[in-house]
Amino acid sequence: MALGRGLGEIFDEVTQAYEEEIPSSMGVVDIEIDAIIANPYQPRKSFDEQSLLELSQSIKRHGLLQPIVVTEGIDGYTLISGERRLRAHKIANIPTIQAIISDIPINKFRELAIIENIQREELSPIDLAISYKELIDEHGITHDQLASTLHKSRAQITNTLRLLQLSPYTKEALSNEKISQGHAKVLIGLEETEQKKMVDSISGQKLSVRDTEESVRDIKNIQKNEKPLKSKPNKVEPIQKEPLDYYKIQEFFALFGVTSSVRGDKIELSFKNNDEINQFLGQFEID
Repeated sequence: MALGRGLGEIFDEVTQAYEEEIPSSMGVVDIEIDAIIANPYQPRKSFDEQSLLELSQSIKRHGLLQPIVVTEGIDGYTLISGERRLRAHKIANIPTIQAIISDIPINKFRELAIIENIQREELSPIDLAISYKELIDEHGITHDQLASTLHKSRAQITNTLRLLQLSPYTKEALSNEKISQGHAKVLIGLEETEQKKMVDSISGQKLSVRDTEESVRDIKNIQKNEKPLKSKPNKVEPIQKEPLDYYKIQEFFALFGVTSSVRGDKIELSFKNNDEINQFLGQFEID
């Protein structure tokens, strides 16, 4: 999807719809829990079981303070916002839930779900990274443009997206809060086996982020200094340097969507604008 009207305009519309569709005390009805289908575009994949249990106990004692929002379809109702509240009702074995029936179109479900979770800060770092990537891919925008739309810094967007480079084991540990986002950022770039060792050490030994940084630095230094042992030659031969393979270098930059050209013994990179330069450099940014 091209930028078109712009992601910012879409987000403004959805935010306005979200605010208007959740009044404090009007248009609220009771709906059977079993008649509600989950939002297929819900970006949040992990839910803290203890937190849900506490919410369900609170709902039992005090009732539901804020109704969920649904849209009505042929086969029942589709949840738009309020999945934690819906799950908590199921845990509490409450057969019905208070809801507002909205006419928000289905093509805004994803944006609405993302907005709600970002505004409530309920997404795990990995789920947030996946949401950022989906928005960037779907709307064809840069890190800067997404940062401006969400009122976040570009560094926050870029560093969150870098979490997708982690191994599946490390991602799961981060989602389950066995390690923090600070720990996870340090592990980016390590081999999968080394990541697993560090994740287990962080969890088992309660390593701080600083302790983790020192351990990762030691691992990288060992890997850097490891060289294959060779028998000592009887005669020292001059080192023959192989010529640079400019074609392979150009292939490397092409992986990042960067056009390059050879000028003598130099390679020139071509960018259309500053956004392309920042997006390219952002892929190598650590902090």
